Amino acid sequence: MRNLFDDLPDRLPGERVDVIVDAPGVRIERIVSTGQMTPPGEWYDQDADEWVVVLRGRARVRLEGEPDARDLYPGDHLLLRAHVRHRVEWTDDSGPTVWLAVHHR
Repeated sequence: MRNLFDDLPDRLPGERVDVIVDAPGVRIERIVSTGQMTPPGEWYDQDADEWVVVLRGRARVRLEGEPDARDLYPGDHLLLRAHVRHRVEWTDDSGPTVWLAVHHR
């Protein structure tokens, strides 16, 4: 992939994750969502920190223990610390939401 906006589908049955860099201590991914969300009652709980930024589209992310979910628009980013449970409540279903995710230790 030469450009983060190459080959963006209008619809996907599940999120698409393209690994851009996979090296000791860091993994960088492009994630494409087309309306996907974390299933009800489920949470992500990761072993590494993850920094994410929305490049296109929009989404809502909830971190366990925070009173309100966070609406994310292009340019919005957040740091998900290891073992801080979180979930994606929705992603834009009118077009692809493109995320850049950096997993690091």
